Amino acid sequence: MPLLPRAAPFDAHSQRFGEGYKWIVLSIIGIGTVSGVLCTSSFNVAVPALTGHFGLGQDQVQWAMTGFMTAMTVAMLPTSWLIDRIGFRRVFMLALVILALASVAGFFAPSFTLVVAARILQGAAAGVLQPMGVLALMRLFPAESRGQASGILTVGIALTPAVAPALGGMLLDRFGWEAIFLLGVPFGVVAWVAAIYLLPEPRQLVARPFDWPGLGWLTLATLALIEGVSSLHHSGPWSPWTLGQAGLALAATILFVRHARQHPEPLVELGLFADRSFTMGSLVSFSYGFGLYASTYLVPVFLQKALSYGAGGAGMALVPAGIALILTLPVAGRLADRISPKWLTVTGLLAFGLSLVIFAVEAGHISYTEIIVATVIGRIGLGLILPALNLATLHHLEPHQLGQSTVVISYARQLGGVLGVAIVAVFVEWREVVYGTAAPGIFSAYAQGYMLLTAVFALAVVAASLMRAARR
Repeated sequence: MPLLPRAAPFDAHSQRFGEGYKWIVLSIIGIGTVSGVLCTSSFNVAVPALTGHFGLGQDQVQWAMTGFMTAMTVAMLPTSWLIDRIGFRRVFMLALVILALASVAGFFAPSFTLVVAARILQGAAAGVLQPMGVLALMRLFPAESRGQASGILTVGIALTPAVAPALGGMLLDRFGWEAIFLLGVPFGVVAWVAAIYLLPEPRQLVARPFDWPGLGWLTLATLALIEGVSSLHHSGPWSPWTLGQAGLALAATILFVRHARQHPEPLVELGLFADRSFTMGSLVSFSYGFGLYASTYLVPVFLQKALSYGAGGAGMALVPAGIALILTLPVAGRLADRISPKWLTVTGLLAFGLSLVIFAVEAGHISYTEIIVATVIGRIGLGLILPALNLATLHHLEPHQLGQSTVVISYARQLGGVLGVAIVAVFVEWREVVYGTAAPGIFSAYAQGYMLLTAVFALAVVAASLMRAARR
């Protein structure tokens, strides 16, 4: 007896639901992806609680975030192969089951080691889910409506980082940090049940070999890079351990490139980077992920540690920004179908960078109103970027390139996010040692953290400007 009801073919569902079926598929995938994104951003408000509960420093506690995001980054890489091998529907549902089980395990975890282990499992499942929405969008929708579809897909995904700190803060204040683990479970359950009956069976499965050596080299490079960044705090930049991790990351990257050139079906086809738009889009995705996840981590911690807000108050300060994001995304999606996604991306990056400048300049005396204004500007920028960036990067690629290229873009964004959270956590802790944890020193430490993120967004603007405009 099959574990799941037999799925109907895509054509059968299309005949039943008509043109609206592709929107149903996109909605189900979007809801499932939200369950993973909630696990990413809701945990940031728990950093002070975890430091107090387990008696750890901020540089150690950040592994609950960077461990999640590292697993998320690496798990993206085999997603395209898994879909070809066992089908989109099965991959989607299996990832949701693993995410739910890891969330429950994290809720009952008695030690910080098990908390990190549960977060790593959550991250692996969320990583598989992450590229699936964009892949479905590029395959289901014609070019002239992809902007609108992207805007709708990203409403829930982009809104989640805005409202998750508020929801997580309320759960933390009422039930403790453990309850934050369960925040994404209801969305995962809804998506899983809907997928049973509404996602189609695969048209054709492809039993092609997987590039395990390539995954091994790239995983080793990723882990060594992250550990090298984290060791800046506890070992210093010139210690043998830090330099050894940097050398290991470089060597693993070189070996991966050499392997990819020789392998008939590499994990990442290096020929994709011969295209300028794809290369620049990958750099923008890395920089964007760096700034987005690092700022999502930094703002709640800044509001609690420097400005003495409670977890709930810190989260609620970000709610108006979430409303601004909801209003921006559908408009930005339609704009992406009418004007160049490249320049829409540039505009969004500039707006997000401006919000960080406000935090940096006003850090020592920022008011509640200024916090709202700065975060609203940042989320408007985010709303402009999200529907446009993938279109600007992928619009010119052939259909057979979409699976791998979508994974590469998602990987670049998440790798940037992993490094962003790790670097900012270590950087701010280092500046607190220099300036002290009392006013005005702590404000200087966080102001410099915001300026670091501003510089990253400035680099992203340069890279986005070098992409080719979409052909109409």
